Amino acid sequence: MKTQTAKEKILERIRAKVRERYNMPDLDIVALAYPDPLAEFKDTSRRMGCDIIEIDRLGDIDEALENKFPGHGKIASNLKDVRSADLNPDTVPDAQALDGVDIGVVAASFGVAENGCMWIPQTMKERDVCFICENLVVTLSKKDVVSNMHQAAKRLTFTPYGYSCFIAGPSKTADIAQVLVTGAQAARTCTVVLY
Repeated sequence: MKTQTAKEKILERIRAKVRERYNMPDLDIVALAYPDPLAEFKDTSRRMGCDIIEIDRLGDIDEALENKFPGHGKIASNLKDVRSADLNPDTVPDAQALDGVDIGVVAASFGVAENGCMWIPQTMKERDVCFICENLVVTLSKKDVVSNMHQAAKRLTFTPYGYSCFIAGPSKTADIAQVLVTGAQAARTCTVVLY
């Protein structure tokens, strides 16, 4: 006879006390849908603290970076269109080599209009580029914006690295003395480059 663990004993006692059982609720939720998800995404992203830059093609990103950050310091990116990158997060020896990066440029798979967040899959060896840089720049195709998180959940993908995250604007916190501080845990600014 198998001996019950403490956890199994507790769960058994809880189950014995259940008087009524209920069916699971219907999970067919009618989610918010915008007539123009891209326009809503831009508006929401701005409210989250992002700057929006629109370019015709991703190949124009170096010029956009120079205009946005004149006289910038080090740029880190593994995107082939970012020819001005000083460091590649795929080839640095470790994450510490990214210390002092002024601009980190990464690509989002899609954006979400209702909350301005962007799904950033880890496509580089050192994902710290998303958090260690002073200024985060996220590239996003205009056709890859969905209205809501329900649609976003259906598009979630993971790379072999196994890490991805939603990012919505620059890092900020107001939990100490209710003073808003940007750049507390990650990038001080966030710029979305739409192409």
